[in-house]
Amino acid sequence: MTVFTVVALGPVDEELVRPILGDDCELVTDPTAAQLSIADGAIVRGNVTVDRDSFDRMPNLRVLARTGVGTERVDLAVATERGIPVVITPGSNTRAVAEGALAMMLSLTKSLPALDAVVREGRWNDRDSVSVGDIDGATVGIVGYGRIGQRLSELLVALGADVIAFDPVATIPDALRCDTLPELLSRAQIVSLHVPLLDSTRHMINAATLALMPAGAVLINCGRGPLIDLDAALVALESGHLGGIGLDVFDDEPPTPHPLFQHPRALLTPHVMGLSHKSAAQTFIDAARGIRLVLDGGTAPATANEV
Repeated sequence: MTVFTVVALGPVDEELVRPILGDDCELVTDPTAAQLSIADGAIVRGNVTVDRDSFDRMPNLRVLARTGVGTERVDLAVATERGIPVVITPGSNTRAVAEGALAMMLSLTKSLPALDAVVREGRWNDRDSVSVGDIDGATVGIVGYGRIGQRLSELLVALGADVIAFDPVATIPDALRCDTLPELLSRAQIVSLHVPLLDSTRHMINAATLALMPAGAVLINCGRGPLIDLDAALVALESGHLGGIGLDVFDDEPPTPHPLFQHPRALLTPHVMGLSHKSAAQTFIDAARGIRLVLDGGTAPATANEV
């Protein structure tokens, strides 16, 4: 009865995916070379690279679904050349990533790791030496005003923050809009990055742009690792100019250890802010639905390329 073969490149939730793919699809986890060679579809996790050689190993591929929206590890040119739509799942983790960015802001602003250590280590009298700030009344800059940036803005406004935003493409309300990145950085006490990785955004946060930020500012990156020059960020942390940094994403994942990782004002998580139980389930569902639609001769709701 099986008509289609769909391979999983990286771990997927089989219980969620199989019913959506249908009884006429065989879902293959940990596929062999032979199974790749007959694959009609592929569900690809974010840390898996799909280059020209990968496409060559899947000559029958008709559709590829990426869990999430980042496609820097997928060779879109090759996919387009071969008429393979690359399905993405925007919106599935919007709320989770926004909450994660907010959680990092709160943790660093309230100095939660340092205060936790004060109690655990029996240093109660040291509590006055730890700075405890506020989101309420702070100016928070959001770089990238897509779904995640907009949701984060809603959460921050509810907490009393003064939100400003910069995005060279998206429409931003006049009351929030900054015309340039330097304008936003110079005004914001907290900055959160939510832009895609492009040639124009690689190391957008570097020594020169960090110098524009107010002393003691907090920087959050739940976008893509290479948006920040970590060497420059470490210098800013060590000088005290940067008051804290929260990273959920890294240049390579898992990351190569960097001296910044040892700084007490660095908060690190392993690219999981978008992988809450709810959002992870939704991204698998959306990826499987996109594959099913294409295999049935239709069009997926969102793709990263046009074929």
